[in-house]
Amino acid sequence: MAHALQRLRTELPPFFSYHDVGHTEHDVLPAVTRLARLAGLSNADRQLLEVAAAYHDLGHVQNHIGHEQIGVSVIDDVLPGFGFGARDIERISGMILATQLPQSPQNAHEALLADADLDSLGREDFFDTSEALWRERAALGYPMSWPDWLETQLAFLASHRYFSDVARTLRDAGKQRNIALLKELMREQRDASPRQA
Repeated sequence: MAHALQRLRTELPPFFSYHDVGHTEHDVLPAVTRLARLAGLSNADRQLLEVAAAYHDLGHVQNHIGHEQIGVSVIDDVLPGFGFGARDIERISGMILATQLPQSPQNAHEALLADADLDSLGREDFFDTSEALWRERAALGYPMSWPDWLETQLAFLASHRYFSDVARTLRDAGKQRNIALLKELMREQRDASPRQA
């Protein structure tokens, strides 16, 4: 895991304000550890999930498009050197690919990483992470007005579902609060905008 975090720390372009090392180290890793514990996973399974979490966004160091598949190529090269066998690498690859949007996990472990990757949707810091993603996407060449961004975020939260029972229990209520806050913020933006004559 330290290898992946160090590469994220040193190789990511500085404009990555959302998919930075903090997202992996302080967001997804703690979330997946918490979810794995609540789901009652074994230490061995939890370790595989944590490794997948550490590497899930490493493909961004090469290209933000298709970064999950790039990350899988990286672990194919790197993880054998850390003693991981082909079966474990295959499982970790599946977990990483499950974070690709739209998410489509194929088993419980993949579901846990997919849920951990979007843990912030149901947290109080959702608006901070959302703004960081808005800035990052603009830096990548996908600028959007803030009101339009709020609309896309509302649509995303409204259509999103956590896959695991533990994530739903932990984050669904917070996600509903964030949906309500988004609607309120959008109302305030509309009310504050100048009226057309």
